[in-house]
Order: sequence, then C-alpha cells, then structure tokens
Amino acid sequence: MISNLSGAALPHLRPASASTSHATSGLQPVVTEATEAPDATISSFRIDVSQVKLLQGAKLISVADVPVVRDLMAANWLRTHDTNATQSFVSDDAPQNTYAQVKVDGKVVATVYNGGSSTMTNAAAGKIGKLEDPPGLGGPDLAQWRADTYARLLGGTVEKAPTAITQSQWTPRESTSTTYSREQLDAAFQAMLAEGQKAAAQQQLTYLASRTQPGTSADLSA
Repeated sequence: MISNLSGAALPHLRPASASTSHATSGLQPVVTEATEAPDATISSFRIDVSQVKLLQGAKLISVADVPVVRDLMAANWLRTHDTNATQSFVSDDAPQNTYAQVKVDGKVVATVYNGGSSTMTNAAAGKIGKLEDPPGLGGPDLAQWRADTYARLLGGTVEKAPTAITQSQWTPRESTSTTYSREQLDAAFQAMLAEGQKAAAQQQLTYLASRTQPGTSADLSA
C-alpha cells in the first residue's frame, strides 16, 4: 500500500531565544585579562613543539583500498551519469497524472492519481485511518477504489479529472535496476578519477592564468 501524504503543513512556532548578553552594573567598562596581558593569553594556546610525537605505524589509506567505499562512489557515479536520466520523467503524483479529487463541502480533501497513489489533508487522514488496499489492484482501478472509499468515509463526492485514464491505457512504471557488475563498478571508478584529475588540472590552469594577469595578486596565507 502506498502511504498517503499529508496535504497540509503544521505550523512550527519558534520560542523567543534568550539573550546571551551579560549586563554590567555601573558605567565602568569591563576589562578582561586578555586586554591587560595579551601576550600571556596568546602564549597559553601555543603548542610545545618538543612535545609533539610522530604517530607510530600511521599509514595513509586511499579510497581505492576500501572496496565498500569505492563501490559506493562508483555506483553513485553510474547513477548520475545514467543515459536514462536524460529521458523525460514525470512523477506519479504530478498534476497531469491526476485521476480524481475528493471534495467535502466544496473543498479538496484528497487527490488520487492514475497510478493509484493518493494525497490527502491531515484531517482527512485522521478520519480515514488505516486503510488496506484490495490485493492485486493497481493503476486507475486502484485510483477509482480509493476515490470512492475516501468519499464514502469522509462524506464527500468524487470529481473525476480530465486527465484520468482507463485501466487499459495505463502502463505500469518499470523499476530501474541499481545492481551493477564488477566490470561496471571498476570502469566507473576509473572514469571518476579521470574526471577529478581533469577538474584539478583545469583549476590549476585557471589559477596560473590569473597570476599572469597584471594588477592581480593572490593571498597565499589563506
């Protein structure tokens, strides 16, 4: 069963934040120790280099040496570069996929879509409660059943949309597989590294070009 989405947002009140300023009595300014002795304050944060010790056995680890992380990055790269992503995609709950609306006292309290999904207000969801869809029902047939059931439970009426389709016109959405072969993951990881190296080289060229322009300077202390 596709869970119903709320059509109304609840207000969120943010309490007034308490003031963090500290009031001082009298007209005399407060002088901190840092103002009186800045050198002493700064020195307290200095690190004694003689006490710094090198970590024994420390080793830099590349992402390529961590199979789980490497495969996750490669799979994400494949998803973002999927050729199917360029195709037009319309979600099931898009306005052009509306099957019908349920109205109570002239107000829309629920909307069902050609794929069978639905949205409703918080008040409507509270009255309907948990509702089990009939097994094996989908598409416009499920949308019609939901619309009729919502209207009966809410005491409303069903208004069919001009964009409603019949069951024979409905095409179930194909689920896209996110399982990739070992060869695909390895090739994607190498392509991802190549993209990163190309981007780094481009950034370096841009920086060098800006350095050669007259009247420009770079802050190397940043």
